Amino acid sequence: MKKQILAIDDSKAIRFLLQTVLGRSYQVVTVPDGYSAMYYLSNRELPDIIIADPQLPDMEEWELIAQLSTSGLYGEIPLIVLSGLDEEETAARSLQYGAVKYFSKPFNPVDLVNFLGNMVRNDSVKAS
Repeated sequence: MKKQILAIDDSKAIRFLLQTVLGRSYQVVTVPDGYSAMYYLSNRELPDIIIADPQLPDMEEWELIAQLSTSGLYGEIPLIVLSGLDEEETAARSLQYGAVKYFSKPFNPVDLVNFLGNMVRNDSVKAS
């Protein structure tokens, strides 16, 4: 069974890109904002990995990342940050919130695919 990824980004182009490049190897669910992400998480089986942009139209910067990382329900799910913010800030905040990796936009999708492949091969993602 394919690992499930929840990808949260307000950019339709980024969501399409993630669905396209990751969809071959993973079951990818994309949502455009923080409220949709929380609704999905509260009504579905938990994903194996979450990819999220810290800048969402319906939340303060980093609010969703903070909620996910401190949650008793979602805090153990590996979190990857995809950010268009300043790289130093992104690096510091990603570390602060326990993200397993961050990518600065624009990012190389091949790097993301390779990182995810290594994570899965090294069993860094919970067993389904």
